[in-house]
This record gives sequence, structure tokens and C-alpha cells, in this order.
Amino acid sequence: MEKIKTGLAAFGMSGQIFHAPFISTNPAFCLTAITERNKNLSKERYPSARIVRSFEELVALDELELVVINTPDSTHYEYTRKALEAGKNVIVETGIEQDFKMTPAQLEAAITPKTKLLILCSPSNPTGSVYSREELEALSSVLERNPQVFVISDEIYEHINYVGAHQSLAQFPSIRERIVIINGVSKGYAMTGWRIGFIAAPLWIAKACNKLQGQYTSGASSIAQKAAAAAFAGEQGCVETMRQAFQHRRDLVVRLAKEIPGLKVNDPQGAFYLFPEVSHYLGKSDGERKINTASDLAMYILEVGHVATVAG
Repeated sequence: MEKIKTGLAAFGMSGQIFHAPFISTNPAFCLTAITERNKNLSKERYPSARIVRSFEELVALDELELVVINTPDSTHYEYTRKALEAGKNVIVETGIEQDFKMTPAQLEAAITPKTKLLILCSPSNPTGSVYSREELEALSSVLERNPQVFVISDEIYEHINYVGAHQSLAQFPSIRERIVIINGVSKGYAMTGWRIGFIAAPLWIAKACNKLQGQYTSGASSIAQKAAAAAFAGEQGCVETMRQAFQHRRDLVVRLAKEIPGLKVNDPQGAFYLFPEVSHYLGKSDGERKINTASDLAMYILEVGHVATVAG
């Protein structure tokens, strides 16, 4: 993080601070740093990796087209689709017994000729599940047979991973031209407030995003882009230190949660979430209050135990 500070100080003295365009194609900024850091975003695979700030331009769908979403999922996906009044969700429900990961059979069953998009998040918000290479390869085989389906692969938690190397659907050549990777610096580099994200996509998709985004949003500032470039290009020891700290917390929380009677807990393999199964408590009462829903339980834990949780 010191390298980010030093780089920004030098940048400020250089006179290069300006209102940046809505994408960055300047090799001095993020594009070069991103592609050098992540093999899945190499110029050979994605010559059009761009710095963007929005998610909405990727999901402009006809109202009759279908979007497959693996749940539990981030509420952002549903809110975005509703805000655009486009497409219809096809929900693939997964449970704790399968680590909240969608199987090839479930994906196959969810796809129809009207299906246009799959949204996949790994490592996952809110479950912490991480798809292995073998699991992603099996999903890619289903996608090979359905060439009308594109994929938004949300990989923002790439660096918060407790099972080794990060795996991406973009590594499979047969479907790579239908993959749009979403990533950024908010999680792995703890730079949430800098508001820098990017997509890596085939050139024609990136150009379409540029046309839309350029009309309704301003660009990421040159200062934030320079900070992100320093994060990607710098020594990565601080990222590993943070990952180890998250893993220690994960181990502690999982161990303590498993000691609670009736609470079902898996071992999250990434991100920083725990998604316990709480059906044991539904319908029960402490004599004064009855717990009917997960929201009831979350409020009870807050008011009685003074611990903040979010209902799933």
C-alpha cells in the first residue's frame, strides 16, 4: 500500500491529473497493469480489456429473454435487472449440501432457446463458495452446447481465496468469446472507495458497452486509475497478508458457529462471508417472540445478542 501512496504523490507532481474518459486505453494506466497481473485477461485472450464503472450496460436484454442466476446470490443482480425492466430471471437454487454451487445438470435444465445470459460469481457473495477448475470445465461443456448463452463472470473476490489458484471460465477456449469478466480493486486490494472496476470482454462487447456508458456516466478519475495501476503492478505481499487474515477469521467464525446447536455451516472457500442454514430455528419461540423467518432471526440476534447479521 505504500507503493500506492508513493505512486500517487509522484503522479500529483507530474501534472497529469485530469478528468479521464469513461474508459482507459492508455497503457500508462490500468490496462497494462491488469493484463500483466492476471493471465485470464491477457491481450492474447482479451485484446479489448477496458476500465469501466458500471454493471448495467452488460445486461440490456429484451423483456422475453432469460437470465440464469445461481442462488444464493448478490442482490445487486436482481436489482439491476429490475431497474432495467429487461429479461426474466431463471433461478437455480443450490443448498448447503452442495456448497451452494450449481451443477452441470442444473444449468442444463435451466437453459432454453430464450436464455441469453448466465451470471456466475466465484468466489461467491454471499456464500464464499469457490468453483474448482473441474467444476467450471463441466459447466463450460454445457455452455458449449448452448452457443446463444453469454456469461458474466463476477470475479471481484479473486484474491480472497483459501483453496489455491483462482479459476475462471475464461480459461476454456471454446467459450471464451462469450465470457465477460468483472473485476476490480475494491476487495483484493481493500480500495472500495476508489470506485475502480473493469471488464474483460471480446472487442465487440467492449465497444457496445462504451457506446452506452459514454452517454450516462462520467469516467473514473485519473488519480483513481493510477492508484489501481500501482496496486496491480506492485509487490503483492500485502494482498497475501490480508488473505491470511481473512482465512484466520474464517476458521475462527466457522469453528464457533459449528458449536451452536441446530446451525448448519459449511466451510467457505473464498470471500469473507458465512451463509449458515437456520431452518432449525424457524417456528420456534423463546417464550415471548416467535421466529418465523430468517429476517425475524436476524432481528432477534441483533436485539438480544447484539450481533449484526443479514437475512439470506
